[in-house]
Amino acid sequence: MLVWLANYLTQIDSGFAVIQYITVRGIFSILTALMISLIIGPWMIRRLNYLQIGQVVRNDGPSSHFSKAGTPTMGGALILVSMLVSTLLWSDLSNHYVWTTLVVTLMFGAIGWVDDYRKVFEKNPKGLPARWKYFWQSVVGFGAALFLYYSALGPAETHYIVPFFKDVSINAGIFFVLLSYFVIVGSSNAVNLTDGLDGLAILPTVMVGGALGMIAYLSGHVEFSEYLRIPYVAGAGELVIFCGTLVGAGLGFLWFNTYPAQVFMGDVGALALGAALGVVAVIARHEIVLFIMGGVFVMETVSVILQVGSFKLTGKRIFRMAPLHHHFELKGWPEPRVIVRFWIITVMLVLFGLATLKLR
Repeated sequence: MLVWLANYLTQIDSGFAVIQYITVRGIFSILTALMISLIIGPWMIRRLNYLQIGQVVRNDGPSSHFSKAGTPTMGGALILVSMLVSTLLWSDLSNHYVWTTLVVTLMFGAIGWVDDYRKVFEKNPKGLPARWKYFWQSVVGFGAALFLYYSALGPAETHYIVPFFKDVSINAGIFFVLLSYFVIVGSSNAVNLTDGLDGLAILPTVMVGGALGMIAYLSGHVEFSEYLRIPYVAGAGELVIFCGTLVGAGLGFLWFNTYPAQVFMGDVGALALGAALGVVAVIARHEIVLFIMGGVFVMETVSVILQVGSFKLTGKRIFRMAPLHHHFELKGWPEPRVIVRFWIITVMLVLFGLATLKLR
């Protein structure tokens, strides 16, 4: 929105041309989303308390979590509002990638909102039935994948690259749709599974989102993409703004979500943010790098799969409890220790993921 205004004001004063730079708008998108979160956050928490929208704690969860019952949830709406406003303000709204990421994020947020609503207002700890949640995730995920496939302007936008190999580019053809669907839906559910401790999911999401923003910028720049031997995706650089809003809104939310949390994001936030990471990775053509940088999300998801599979096949559990962060809690790790150590792991994985850009 401000890009259009700047184009007009540049005719009056050339100084307004600075707003046209993606890097400048990226910085302001972070600050704008952060300020919105910090300003609206206290009011939203009070409102959630007034409406008695409190966290429902599972009976089979760690006993240390019982004290969290009643803590305001559905705070992910704060993140989505901050991201939406900041993205609309600072993005070039003629860019179809901006609208794709926004629509996917908001649609997954709507699915999470229904899930949270059933948990809070209908007192159903399971929320939206898994089959319906997965169905609607699939509808949105397939829709986004199909749109990206048929709107692609060149083969680079649908080819898969493999880290560490500069000349390996796999033409997936129509299978691009299926693979992209799995990335978007899988990422959404992986972040949702990780969201079990105060601040555990949001900071890794911020770090991975920030790194993906950098990759999107490089992918959308002709010279940088050629130098790094990564696919050039025209227009992908504009996703720096979207990722910037994710970083700013996420940090603002962490202000209230850090241990001991004043508010939880709920599925409305976790499903949306995970899908946002997935769709940005698909557009920037770095799905495998997302898998690396989001290693904490992957570990959490794999721990659930292994736990369920082992129990059904052998009747025995591999972990004391799944997802993985609960296993370490039951081993005696204090909650802050689990959170910070998972953050540290994410820092290392994000740096390694960024290093793959040059290690080719």
